[in-house]
Amino acid sequence: MRGLAKTLVRNGVVGADDMSTLVARTGEGPELRQELVTARLATETQIAEAIAEQTNRPFVDLGSVTLDPEIVALVPPALCRRYHVLPIARGRRQLTVGMLDPEDLIALDDLATATDLNIVPVVVAADALASAFARFLRSDEELSDLSEQIGEIAAADAGPAGTESLEDQAGDAPIVRFVNILITQAISDRASDIHIEPGERQLTVRYRIDGVLHEMQRADRSIQDGVISRLKIMANVDIAERRRPQDGRLSVLHEGRQVDLRLATLPTVWGEKIVMRILDNSGTAMEMSELRFSSINEQRFRSAITRPHGMVLVTGPTGSGKSTTLYTALNTVANSQINVITVEDPVEYRIAGISQIQVNQRAGLTFQAALRSILRSDPDVVLVGEIRDKETATISIEAALTGHLVLSTLHTNDAPSALTRLIEIGCEPFLVGTALSAVVAQRLARRLCVKCRVPYVESADALRSVGFPHDPSDLPQLYRAVGCSACSGTGFRGRVALHEVMTLSEGLEQLVVGRATGTELRQLALAEGMVALRDDGFSKVAEGITTIDEVLRVAV
Repeated sequence: MRGLAKTLVRNGVVGADDMSTLVARTGEGPELRQELVTARLATETQIAEAIAEQTNRPFVDLGSVTLDPEIVALVPPALCRRYHVLPIARGRRQLTVGMLDPEDLIALDDLATATDLNIVPVVVAADALASAFARFLRSDEELSDLSEQIGEIAAADAGPAGTESLEDQAGDAPIVRFVNILITQAISDRASDIHIEPGERQLTVRYRIDGVLHEMQRADRSIQDGVISRLKIMANVDIAERRRPQDGRLSVLHEGRQVDLRLATLPTVWGEKIVMRILDNSGTAMEMSELRFSSINEQRFRSAITRPHGMVLVTGPTGSGKSTTLYTALNTVANSQINVITVEDPVEYRIAGISQIQVNQRAGLTFQAALRSILRSDPDVVLVGEIRDKETATISIEAALTGHLVLSTLHTNDAPSALTRLIEIGCEPFLVGTALSAVVAQRLARRLCVKCRVPYVESADALRSVGFPHDPSDLPQLYRAVGCSACSGTGFRGRVALHEVMTLSEGLEQLVVGRATGTELRQLALAEGMVALRDDGFSKVAEGITTIDEVLRVAV
């Protein structure tokens, strides 16, 4: 792909100075392409179009063509992944394949040998190719074959814990390959959690994708011990301990990037259940615009996190995106002129330039102990992973009152309930009202797949029954889920956050000091302009981002 740099500069995609800097650092090999995308100087599509122009080959947008699974199956999946190619169309004696590098002669020769057809290369974008791989080169059949092979084979010894390359272990023992494929497929499917659940006769594997669990695999119970032992070895936990819960962490290399997984074991009547949370840094929003706040909510949130002191809480159930919102806030306010320290359990995402502390109960490093030490380390911004008890809440509030910006999470159903919750766990009402700057309640609703959603007009009675704001004489156009290959037939791809941002006014402070109920606090917050979770969700329904059913599912 020599000449790619010149082509991008000539087409005006990248400035000459920026390109010279990159080429001096990476040369014109594959690293240049990755650097261009990472630095957001060019998109994968722009790079692919430049390669097509440079090599005099057609560019094909994989998102706009219908791929035939039978044609895709003409090339073995291992060969597709090795050479980054995908069959697109078949002629009488030829096969059109999408490639990242149409001048890879070794790949073209191997493809011709494997298919006994003339290979016609076209250029495709790397991100579109990865998406097509996730749809068509799934590992379900191989998992089934491996589960049959494993039978009663004991788990293979994994060696020392650490970062492991999943791609490099394809030839290892069947139990190792089974586990690696489970993890690889989960990451490719954008799963947030992997559930490995033992049963009386079968081992069930489920992935949580966009907040909903999907059963992916059933295997014979005879492989259960081997799979669980392998995962416990990878996470560096005691494989001999089966009677009590354990927590661990492992790192894997997937398609050139490191992905961390948090593992938790839970003894059940049929054996140990394992749940792994996938902590993928690349999927974490770090720009405020990516959180999809409404204009008024974003204004309120920015105002709270840019204050020099005070406390900002993000509330919601587990898995509602609270950590992502807090890290985005940190990314917004952090710079070289301030000292940012976090204390978390666990540290989900590691961020350069920020001091992050991992809670260690056995060593006595609790939230309370860490917070006391943090306040002696001259911090400007403190992030507390979660407020769980009176002492942590009290120290956090006192830190907010003594010139620090404190960010934390709390488990409540809505924003006003955070005030009553802090009082219930023992904080003084007058301190709560003074220290808090804002509370954000949020939920995650599934986002409609833009490639298959269809417009429709809901009846006025249905809209009225759920409280959807509308004009009966001019009913709004909404969208419903359909399902296509891009979204694996679900009709949804990705998630969007619904927000409820409450800023502390003088009136709310007086109610807090007077120990008002959560209902009274909510009524005043709404009167002062707070947008309720459901109303924020309905605004996103009107924009065609999600559906009424999704909003009703996550927002009461």
